[in-house]
Amino acid sequence: MNVWLGMVVLLVLLWSMKAGVKPGLGLHLVGATLFTLSFGPELAFVGLSLVAAGVTVNEGVGYFAYAANALLLAGGGVLLSHGLFRLLSRLLPRHFFVYIFVNGFLGAALTILGLGALVTFVLGISGVYAWDYLASEYFPYFMLLAFAEAWLSGMILTLFVVYRPDWVSSFDDSSYLLGK
Repeated sequence: MNVWLGMVVLLVLLWSMKAGVKPGLGLHLVGATLFTLSFGPELAFVGLSLVAAGVTVNEGVGYFAYAANALLLAGGGVLLSHGLFRLLSRLLPRHFFVYIFVNGFLGAALTILGLGALVTFVLGISGVYAWDYLASEYFPYFMLLAFAEAWLSGMILTLFVVYRPDWVSSFDDSSYLLGK
């Protein structure tokens, strides 16, 4: 429980440090893959929803922003991350390096790219910004953000798996290390 709460506080700090293109077009690290692989999709969604609540209260942006962040970033992030983990675990062999590099690094990057596409789509459909502006001035930044998210999530997940494997619920020593 201490690790889960610590990750919530850490992610509130990470979500508070964001860059933006224009109002409503913020960019920040999400941490959905790390949270999902460490605690499972249910606790990850609750934790990321608490992170969204913390950022909403801290910045005073309103309840609609909380609902949008919780639905898109928490719900979408956990859904994409857990779906990728299940798909990749089914397709690829159970090996330590496959878990770290594919699920940790690549999964985080693909999750951020998927979230970027989802947020861009929602902003475009709602008519907040023009499609061409979103496609040329907003979505390309998610490719840079995907690299940072992959690096940070992959490195933290590697440290967790090596030094504290009991902190990662999706990692099982007997299936990833035994007999390899």
